[in-house]
Amino acid sequence: MLDDGHAGICVFDTLPDPLQLQDAVERALCSNPKTREAWAQVKIQAAGVGIGRAAYLPTVTASWQGVRDDTATDVTGYPRYSSNYRNGSLRTDSVSLSWVLYDFGGRKAALANATALLAAAEASQQAALETTFATVAKDYYAAQAAQGAFVATQEIERTANDSFKAAAVRVDKGIAPVTDELQAQTSWAEAIVNRTKAQGDWQTALGTLAADMDLAPSLPITLPDVGDGMAPGSEFDDSVTDLIQQAERSHPSVLAAQAQVEAALAKVKQTRAEELPSLSFVAKYSRNNQPTSLDVGFPQLPATGHEWYLGFQLTIPLFEGFGRTYQIREAEAQTELQRDTLNEVQQQVGLDVWNSYQALKTTSRNLANDAMLLDVAQRSYAAAQRRYQVGVGNILELLNAQSSLAGAKRLRIQGLTDWRSARLQLAAKLGKLGMWDIESSRELK
Repeated sequence: MLDDGHAGICVFDTLPDPLQLQDAVERALCSNPKTREAWAQVKIQAAGVGIGRAAYLPTVTASWQGVRDDTATDVTGYPRYSSNYRNGSLRTDSVSLSWVLYDFGGRKAALANATALLAAAEASQQAALETTFATVAKDYYAAQAAQGAFVATQEIERTANDSFKAAAVRVDKGIAPVTDELQAQTSWAEAIVNRTKAQGDWQTALGTLAADMDLAPSLPITLPDVGDGMAPGSEFDDSVTDLIQQAERSHPSVLAAQAQVEAALAKVKQTRAEELPSLSFVAKYSRNNQPTSLDVGFPQLPATGHEWYLGFQLTIPLFEGFGRTYQIREAEAQTELQRDTLNEVQQQVGLDVWNSYQALKTTSRNLANDAMLLDVAQRSYAAAQRRYQVGVGNILELLNAQSSLAGAKRLRIQGLTDWRSARLQLAAKLGKLGMWDIESSRELK
């Protein structure tokens, strides 16, 4: 679990035993590469906003130059005009300032573009977190179902073994044909094969879950039993049409796409403003110890000088080889592309909500059916077993009841995990997935 005593929230102890869904989600959100990439994108765009704001501030530059100077002048035919001057060091210091006062909205558009990109990155990060949450929940329940299926196959193997022993006893007593024993032994062998396959599926599912948490697939993981602990609640009783419309407005991926459209529009304004004049305030002060000479033939004499100016600078772009025109066209095409992307995202979000809603309704309805099927199969097997033991039933009746019980157990386990996963998947598609969804349903009575 998280170590609250540290400044960072992504500090974990050893893996819990058994591993709860909340622990798996926390580790995945902190360690999954997709969530780390999304956070890095947020930091990149946040720096872009800082760059956009910095454009409103003046630029101050200071420079210093120090050199050793050795100047010799040889005038052919007139040696008296020749000179040789050595100066230990020459220095030049300067400070200059430039401050853009007006640029027809270029800086404003650039800042709007950076702000929109930051909003898009933040929404994309939220979408990445919810996607990771939903993925690890799906894989967690798949691993839990595989574990439950493995346990069920172990029980079926024991049951098949009991049936085989019972048939062998009856054959030994001469009250049943040898075919009963062979059929029961065949069923037992099939149960062993199914148990071995289920064990492999379980380990594969655990490896996938470990990878979600950025752990080695070979790391031992123990999960709690499936159990009949959670049942459908009323949290998703809204009209599916309302849910779709709500998701198309507020899902993080939709918000990210909308922010990309706003960023593209701001980029068009920024590009157009860059072809317009800009007015800046400029200032500079410099000083040096450059030597001077009165005239040719006179020796150079030590001297100091300084220069300063204040004023305004008007910059007018006149011709850039039509490059700016194509840049504007590119920005406008990018805006059109982002609008189409937004429509595509909204369409996909609506479809995802519809599919998840139907999956949740189906699994919710089947929970009661699965429970009824398991109860009937258990009673049917118990009856067939008693009938066979007292000699009024046959081996086929017993094996059919045994097979039906095995199928009913698998369906019950799969139904429970499918419903729990579908509940979280719908929350993710609605853009409302959070830790509170893990334990938000009422207990079965």
